[in-house]
Amino acid sequence: MEVVVGRIGKPHGIRGEVTLDVRTDEPDRRFAPGTTLRAAAPAGADRRPSALTVARARWHQSTLLVTFEELADRNAAEAARGTVLYATIGHDESPDDPDEYYDHQLVGLDVVDLDGTALGTVKALVHGSAQDLLTVRTPDGRDALVPFVTALVPEVDLVAGRVVVADRPGLVSPFPDEQGPDDEGSGA
Repeated sequence: MEVVVGRIGKPHGIRGEVTLDVRTDEPDRRFAPGTTLRAAAPAGADRRPSALTVARARWHQSTLLVTFEELADRNAAEAARGTVLYATIGHDESPDDPDEYYDHQLVGLDVVDLDGTALGTVKALVHGSAQDLLTVRTPDGRDALVPFVTALVPEVDLVAGRVVVADRPGLVSPFPDEQGPDDEGSGA
């Protein structure tokens, strides 16, 4: 299985070093010297290497700078700009931090509320700049977006195959006035 771990940014210096837009929570692991990553050039780009091997990686302030064996100079680094980098991981592999998950570990899990009532299943994970969002497919076929933060998702149990969501009207379940006629009770 492949996961996106970064995107090559602008060159840094004249010896092929590039800035990296990091897309992983484990940059030291994914960009360790000797690691080979699949490289996907942006649409319309000239031919580029299909794989890049990390020669060196270092932090400069809050920017990760990486030198790849295949990018010998500034011109090669500039030509690689925008290339998306993928790491291959085992299907049973987990992040080092027990509170982090790969997308494929979450997709397909049952979603329940705090009382254990079924709310749907995790359809996807949307990666945002501020926070990640779980896409929950409800039993009635709607997709609800739930911010993947501890206050709203207090528990992820991979062994039990479920995610607990602190649901409230309008988050996953609809507001009471949005329920259809089939959802309304017969009470007076």
